[in-house]
Amino acid sequence: MDNHINTLKPTSTICEAMPATEATSSEMLAATVLKIEGAYSPSTIRAYRANFASFIAYCAELGSAPLPASATTITSYISHLANGHLKSASVRMAVTAIAAIHRLNRLDDPTKDPDALLEVRRMHRKLGRSSKQAPGVTHTVLEKLISVTDDSLRGIRDRALLLLAYDSLCRRSELVSLRIEDISNLNTGKGLQIRLRKSKTDPNAMGKWLHLSKRTQRAIEDWIDASGIEEGFLIRRITKHGGVLPRGISGGHINRIYKRIAAEAKLDTDMVEHISGHSMRVGSAQDLLNSGASMPMLMNRGRWTKTDTVMRYVENAQVVI
Repeated sequence: MDNHINTLKPTSTICEAMPATEATSSEMLAATVLKIEGAYSPSTIRAYRANFASFIAYCAELGSAPLPASATTITSYISHLANGHLKSASVRMAVTAIAAIHRLNRLDDPTKDPDALLEVRRMHRKLGRSSKQAPGVTHTVLEKLISVTDDSLRGIRDRALLLLAYDSLCRRSELVSLRIEDISNLNTGKGLQIRLRKSKTDPNAMGKWLHLSKRTQRAIEDWIDASGIEEGFLIRRITKHGGVLPRGISGGHINRIYKRIAAEAKLDTDMVEHISGHSMRVGSAQDLLNSGASMPMLMNRGRWTKTDTVMRYVENAQVVI
């Protein structure tokens, strides 16, 4: 496999004169994905691979070269996506993937051509730039969710997850990465904190300590005592027979847990349908704003680096769900 990759690397410098075929482009995509393994997050790599594979298929139908792609092909593809059923964010992700694969193979970025940029502007005017925000689980909604958790192993796990997610403002990927070894002052009666090893805004894994409330500390201690786990991932899957699996859970599993609890709490249909792994983060940020937290405090708690991102989270802060 290594020899195969090595033969592909110089191909990227030749592509400017000799456009790659569909088969060669697929091979180059596979080699590029392998090359960037560990340098990008798994979700980013999946997005690049899936979006560029779709672009290769489009080029095959059009009879055009995917690598390097011409500005005309890119413009046509953006128009094609805009006339489909995608949102503008999905079209932007497709364009980003095409640009990244070209740059990673030392090819000129065709998405920066003036005609391609004009087509992106046209797409935004047609589809808009807004994205639907996940409904926020504010403290009031959180209490309703917690009220339906029982003292079974699953209920204890769910309670710890809900409080941990709200308290820490963790993203789904961050929640599933938390480990018992990174908990400080467990069972000491002192303030509990847990180290977040890596996050979306900390790709180099500098780490950050998350300080948790006493209520969340008790919930986590109850979960660890009831489950008997001593190391590894903190949040685990539970079998139908009440056993705890050694592996952690996925981000998608967190979504399903929230939806199940929301249905059990008899929240309104729209909330049950749209609640997601982001909802705790959104609701906690809204509560912080309503409690008087400043923008720097919000950005520090939520580990945001851009103020416009924070504003999207708290734009509905005055709405009581």
